[in-house]
Amino acid sequence: MKKAKSGKRIIIRKTSVPRTVEQYAARIPEHARGRLEEMRAAIRSVVPAGSTEVISYRIPAFRHKRVLVWYAAFSKHCSLFPTAAVIDAFQEELKDYNTSRGTVHFELDKPLPIGLIKKMVKLRVEQAQPRKRD
Repeated sequence: MKKAKSGKRIIIRKTSVPRTVEQYAARIPEHARGRLEEMRAAIRSVVPAGSTEVISYRIPAFRHKRVLVWYAAFSKHCSLFPTAAVIDAFQEELKDYNTSRGTVHFELDKPLPIGLIKKMVKLRVEQAQPRKRD
């Protein structure tokens, strides 16, 4: 417990961090859960066999030796976090979407571009492969 400058006590509550994707999904707005599951299925269909789902930075991610991509859902959009290099590579195809460095937002009231999501994840998988040394 902390004391404010006024001398009153302030109770600080730590929200528990989700440990699984299911725990994460249970916390997001219900209307966004379907989109989250669509994105999750699209990603799962193209990541390497043996990839695992983890919570990283408090959001779901797919990992294969290292984190490949993160994804999340919010009240008005779903986000894919494939890294800035992937977003740069798909700059033209992403011109109709809100992007920032490393993130693409997909509005919930529009269909997810599943084909584009799969292509971005495939590129990220390629980029994440260890480089062979000569």
